[in-house]
Order: sequence, then structure tokens, then C-alpha cells
Amino acid sequence: MSKRALILVEGQTEERFVKDVLAPAFLNRDLYFFPTILVTKRVKSGPNFKGGVTNFRKFQNDAQRLLNSAGDALVTTMLDYYGLPTDFPGMDARPNGPPLVRVKHVEQAILEQFESPPNFLPFLALHEFEAWLFASPAELPRVMAENKKLAQFAAIRASVQTPEEINERPQFAPSKRIEALFPAYKKNLHGPAAAGRIGLDRIRAECPHFASWLSKLEAFAAT
Repeated sequence: MSKRALILVEGQTEERFVKDVLAPAFLNRDLYFFPTILVTKRVKSGPNFKGGVTNFRKFQNDAQRLLNSAGDALVTTMLDYYGLPTDFPGMDARPNGPPLVRVKHVEQAILEQFESPPNFLPFLALHEFEAWLFASPAELPRVMAENKKLAQFAAIRASVQTPEEINERPQFAPSKRIEALFPAYKKNLHGPAAAGRIGLDRIRAECPHFASWLSKLEAFAAT
């Protein structure tokens, strides 16, 4: 019996990742994904403005809308932990410790803010989508046609235990590292292309927090 997962994503990059990389990998499990981009501004007439997380209230409205319409579907998220607005639940009370402990604290606080519905699975990419592109350092330089920078890109990956530990200080965030090396990098073009070449298996092996989310999606598909 097929199942549905409604996934609230930050922007077009994440939407493409869901459609091009995540969804095909779950077809044989009969789990089908339906991404929805966050609405940053709603207008009475004309198109709504979409993409980016501006504050918790707007996220809450979009997430609650999905939950209200979900039926037996799972509702999950794909937002960047890096740059998450400080008004999100748990952000002001994050414990000291490694990034994995801190991001799990915020995800749990978000879940509790919605009164912990059993079909809600908040997920924050640690620290952002671009971290996953370090899971196989050869691929992004190839996508950018700049193989001469592979060694520099690989050195960033080698400096941490996992790509998810490339940290959240503004000048050292994964996207900032990539943009410094590849000025022509366009997130919604080169990001999903590189992620597709890397593949879910490699990202999963390199990124424990992402791997935990995938395992929960698989568990939902199997129930």
C-alpha cells in the first residue's frame, strides 16, 4: 500500500533535491513525496512570494496547513539549521555540545510546539543543504568544471569528521566555503546536480543526521 510524505522545503533547491534525488530512491518502497516551498509572504491578489525562512510564525502557518490536510500522510521538513531565525522554538535554550545535540534539541522543540502529532517529523539540515555536497568532494568541482580546485575542496572535507560539522559561523558555513571556491556556484542549479551525482547512499554514509532522517522515512514507509 502506497504512502505519502508532505515535505515543507526552504526553496527551489530543496524542492529539486526532493523530486530528483530523494523521491526516486523511495519509489520501490511505495513512499511518494510532495514538496511544498515555504511561503514568505502571502498577498490577497497575485502570486505569493516563496522561499526562505523569515520567522517561526510564517513557518508555523505553512506547517499547520500541511498537517491539517495531511490525512494519513507524514509531514516533514527540509530547512537549513544554519541561519534559522532565533524565534524558532528551542533556539534560545540550545545546550552546549556538538552540533548534532543542538540541532536535535531544536527539532524536538519544534515538534513539541505543535503538540507532538505522531505524523510530524521536523528535520533541519545540519548545517545546511550545501554540507551534503562535501560527502563526495570530487563531484561539485566536476559539476562546476573546475577540477583544478578539487584538492582545496577535499581539504575542507578532510578538516572535519563529517560534512555536517562544517560549522555555522557565517564565513565558515558550507555555502560560504563553496561560494569562496566557486564564485559561479548557483545553489538551485549546481547544488541538486552535484547531490544527484553523489547519491543518497554516499550522503547517508557521510552525514549521520541526514542518515537518521532517512531511516525514519524508511520506517514510516514500512509501517
